[in-house]
Amino acid sequence: MWIYLNDQFVEKKDARVSVFDHGFLYGDGVYETLRVYQGRVFLLERHLERLRQSCERISLDLSMKDEEWKSILGEILIRNELENAGLRVTISRGEGEMGIDPRLCARPTVVVMAKPVVTYTEQQREQGVSLHIASVKRNPELAQSPQIKAISFLNNILAKQEAVQVGADDALMLNMDGYVAECTTSNVFFVKSQLLYTPAVECGILQGITRDVVLELAAEQGVVAEEGLYPPEQLLQADECFITNTGIEIMAVSRIGDCQIGQGRRGLLTEKLRKAFHDHLNRYLSPCLNET
Repeated sequence: MWIYLNDQFVEKKDARVSVFDHGFLYGDGVYETLRVYQGRVFLLERHLERLRQSCERISLDLSMKDEEWKSILGEILIRNELENAGLRVTISRGEGEMGIDPRLCARPTVVVMAKPVVTYTEQQREQGVSLHIASVKRNPELAQSPQIKAISFLNNILAKQEAVQVGADDALMLNMDGYVAECTTSNVFFVKSQLLYTPAVECGILQGITRDVVLELAAEQGVVAEEGLYPPEQLLQADECFITNTGIEIMAVSRIGDCQIGQGRRGLLTEKLRKAFHDHLNRYLSPCLNET
């Protein structure tokens, strides 16, 4: 495996970051994950723009242009002989003396990694996943903006750990007011009487890129969608539920805690939106990056 690390490509065994890196010491940094289909990146410009915004929100100075990113991403796909892949870009504050003052770091640490995409069988997608309503609450927006894709992920990890302990696939997190926010790495939608609902950004969620695409496609398909504040009881009474992120696309939820959702499998509207996603996928993909 080849990894991009601070202006050069290195093999996995040589990819090392200093123990004085503030990403390691304090979780001071941001990241972005991207999905590649046949060498073409899903909504590349939107991901790069969100990465820039995350950097700006923590005053992390990174002057790389889009063309530089495209060159790096294309090269890492070529070196790892990948056409369908998941990419992760991680940018930390960089190496510096111990202490939380950002001025201790002279330059950011930039890492780009690629791996084969995780695939799901049709049976897995039909069956869907199970969620556990975590006791761990989503960090309040006034404490840390959810629009910063921060590498300090302990809040989500604690919720995921709780879900694993009870045998669920993932955790559904509530905000400090008790309303549904999101899962540990995905946004959540639910369906009731053919209407589509999803927590509003004001609930303290990350405004996911795939979430935005689903809302765009729903409007095009004539599906009425609402963004709002929802107690968990509304999800438990839903006809359908699904989660979204770059890696899983649209994944049905069959169970939340001890409650079966709808028929306990992927619902008709979930399937309609999943089909629309793949039917229109081409328009969301960048030009091919891994052509030699």
